[in-house]
Amino acid sequence: MAKITKAVIPAAGLGTRVLPATKSIPKEMLPIVDKPAIHYIVEECVRSGITDILIITSRGKASMEDYFDRSPELEERLRASGKEALYREMVEISQMANIQYLRQKETKGLGHAVLQAKAFAAGDPIAVLYGDDVVISPPGKEAIGELAAAYETYGLGVVGIKEVTPQQILSYSSLAVTPLADRVFKVTDMIEKPAPDKVLSLYSILGRCVLPNEIFDILEATPPGAGGEIQLTDAMKVLTLQKGMTGVNYTGKRYDMGSKLGVLQAIVEVGLSHPEIGENFRDYLKGLAL
Repeated sequence: MAKITKAVIPAAGLGTRVLPATKSIPKEMLPIVDKPAIHYIVEECVRSGITDILIITSRGKASMEDYFDRSPELEERLRASGKEALYREMVEISQMANIQYLRQKETKGLGHAVLQAKAFAAGDPIAVLYGDDVVISPPGKEAIGELAAAYETYGLGVVGIKEVTPQQILSYSSLAVTPLADRVFKVTDMIEKPAPDKVLSLYSILGRCVLPNEIFDILEATPPGAGGEIQLTDAMKVLTLQKGMTGVNYTGKRYDMGSKLGVLQAIVEVGLSHPEIGENFRDYLKGLAL
């Protein structure tokens, strides 16, 4: 199968669960210690061999474009101050990947956002990394890289899955799965935001998928579903029933950056392992817990 080199990051949502901060700051730009959430997502792509990235944005989210651009004034100030390492770090951000941007003029759902990437995909399969979801993984175990490997092995679309609670599953998707290999499953059905009596399992799609190019034709024929939006899960269900899909219970830990608790969890847990502040932060938290 073709190697996955293209990714789309839908990042056009309003971030209503994190208001009022997201009234002026895109949720994708909320910091996890010293990097915005979108940085971690792009970094995951790069470490997985993806070279071309399309970020789907919306009005008021130009700060994401600024972040991955050069900043000559800042760079000049850093060099003049002798902060050469920090200068190189700032330059490297702009060179992480070939990043393009496209505005979703109407927020009609995740499926509609992914559909905007049809021309970008140009007949190739694509990785999809939800802008709400940061996944922190051990080196060499990047979530989208694990999914891409499954795509190359099985030749089917792949979803990143995790078990969630019975309460959470009602707000997420639910999948019918059977084991194939360690952490790898055959997916035979799925449903978005199931009623309690329609739950297929507690496995849900969380933040990552790799999709063959035919997903775009399916999306174009997909009517609005839950919430009156075009749901990517509905299109993937069609793909599943037609050809089957694979599910990978990826190694990394996922943080929901669209929720206040998820933001705090990401900051605390990444902060504890941060090479610059981790030890002092751990001591601080221990003092709070006394």
